[in-house]
Amino acid sequence: MQSRGSSNRLSGLAFRSRIWALMLSMFATMAAIYVAGRLWQDAQSRVFLIKELDRITGQGQSAISVDDTLKVIACREQQKKLSALEMELAAARQEGFVSKHLTKTKTDGTSSRKRLLAVIGILTQFGSKNKRDAVRKAWMSSGAALKKLEDDKGIIIRFVIGRSPNRGDSLDRDIDSENRQTNDFMILDNHAEAPEENSKKTKLFFAHAADTWDAEFYAKVNDDVYVNIDALGAMLGAYLDKPRVYIGCMKSGEVFSEPTHKWYEPDWWKFGDGKSYFRHASGEMFVISQAVAQFISINRAILRTYAHDDVSVGSWFIGLNVKHIDESKFCCSSWSSGAICAAV
Repeated sequence: MQSRGSSNRLSGLAFRSRIWALMLSMFATMAAIYVAGRLWQDAQSRVFLIKELDRITGQGQSAISVDDTLKVIACREQQKKLSALEMELAAARQEGFVSKHLTKTKTDGTSSRKRLLAVIGILTQFGSKNKRDAVRKAWMSSGAALKKLEDDKGIIIRFVIGRSPNRGDSLDRDIDSENRQTNDFMILDNHAEAPEENSKKTKLFFAHAADTWDAEFYAKVNDDVYVNIDALGAMLGAYLDKPRVYIGCMKSGEVFSEPTHKWYEPDWWKFGDGKSYFRHASGEMFVISQAVAQFISINRAILRTYAHDDVSVGSWFIGLNVKHIDESKFCCSSWSSGAICAAV
């Protein structure tokens, strides 16, 4: 049986234990209140800073991370690229390589599509006014007769020329003066006239013509070639159902590697040991369909040109699904019966 002294000591220990437990509880409660207060204060500070950022930047959105910002910028760049591609597609108007059909707006606001049969570009040079006058009298017509040809037969004809290397000199002024009288030039302002640049000139003609006129076909002709317009129109009518055609007097020909030769080809080594060109249409006159002209227009910046324009044009179609049509009526130098063109 425990003594009274032992019982008192046990009671004192229990009392002190309860005091310590109560004090620990009080400390824990105060610590919890302190931590909660600091967390609430930090949260309020973040909210304040975000609101201040929104107020300063004028945006009602929460701040985003650097990674999120970079993602937004990347999305915007992709959107710009997409918009550019959509504009390119809208600029192309044929069913072969790209999809584009230009429409002409009537005065009443409705749309109608009227496609020309052909656009003919006659490549000419400075100092060739006599040739141009002869062409106008022989088969091209001028003034009201030229406009009637466009309206009745759907055929546009223009002389194609660039600008003088010395911009604004007498050569340019003479062409501008002649054009004011005849209104039958396509002047390539971004092309400097030079014999060695004839291939680039042909490329720019097709690109500019395809961008300007909605036609079934586009033809390149030299200014010393006479063309039977009625026979040309009838012949082209037979190919309206073929979307990608390249029509001309097809040939191959020798590649000349001697610099002194008239038809020297600086890139002769690209044509193999046989030194023979691939099949291409003679440069006197040839025709391409709208799809092919649009291909040239879209890719004008990367299409390679060689020393001769007929070889250059033929090279662009080697890897494409383009039908090469060897048309003897386009052999202008042969003077064969039924020929559409004749070189003089």
